[in-house]
Amino acid sequence: MNNDVLESAARSVQARRRIRDYVYETPLLPSRQIGRDTNSFVSFKAENFQLTGSFKIRGAASKMTALGLDQGVITASSGNHGIGAAQAASLIGQKLTVVLPETVSPAKLTKIRSFGVEVILHGAETGLAEQHAQKEAQSRSLVYVSPYNDPEIIAGQGTIALEMLEQADRIDNVFVAMGGGGLISGIGSVLKCFSPRTRVFGVSAQNSAALAASIVAGRVVETEHLDTLADAVAGGVDDDSMTLPLSSAVIDEVLTCTEAEIAAALKDMAAKENQLVEGAAALALAGFYQVAKRCEGQNNIVVLCGANFDHDRIMAVVNG
Repeated sequence: MNNDVLESAARSVQARRRIRDYVYETPLLPSRQIGRDTNSFVSFKAENFQLTGSFKIRGAASKMTALGLDQGVITASSGNHGIGAAQAASLIGQKLTVVLPETVSPAKLTKIRSFGVEVILHGAETGLAEQHAQKEAQSRSLVYVSPYNDPEIIAGQGTIALEMLEQADRIDNVFVAMGGGGLISGIGSVLKCFSPRTRVFGVSAQNSAALAASIVAGRVVETEHLDTLADAVAGGVDDDSMTLPLSSAVIDEVLTCTEAEIAAALKDMAAKENQLVEGAAALALAGFYQVAKRCEGQNNIVVLCGANFDHDRIMAVVNG
């Protein structure tokens, strides 16, 4: 175990104290049927019940509470991170600016504005919005908040694992969807420090697998990004990303899932567990299914990262 992993876990312990009043301690729900079907013990860490419907508020609250209230911050995201950061700022009293692409959906724009933060519309896609946010940070002396490439963001996501360790007597395997790597770096660092016997499985969508490819290569590599049901984890990895070495250190095995596997897991979550989740949450379950035979009789936790989804798209899959 390297010092970066130890330091990340220590930050998560500190972050948990700071963010207790701003996040919901989500339940660890025992499976209704999937555990029986796979001859194993399966539980779901239900971040889909988190405030704003996603784990992202944890990292945002961790970063903001590590700063003074007189320090303005800026971020860019038209998805879960933008919504989570906006609510965290509203609860904490932080001055926040969110840069969104001009193509942001009206519903997400309305949601983010409802928290009273400053909103700037710039560019045709999120990458351009991020570049603009970074320029604004320099010109206005603001702190730029990355969705994942920040030690305090990672520490906030790691508080999920601290809760799991209190909620479960034993954790043999954990399955976490991989996007930029902030979630699995945080969770994995805590587990490797406090429960080193726990195996951490990182689950990647085949259609957008930049972090998985980068772990194999040992450096950040670009991959083709195709449409995926797990849209919350789609996209590339920053060239200077601290999540690559962290995730490489804490992940025991990377699993890659097809769109058909993600769709099947979405259906099972609805039909067998009575839960509608976003594609990235179903991705984690799809990864578990790949190795379910190996995990028979063991205690397995599937992290449901969120439930913010396009209703028509998800329902078409569930009912298809």
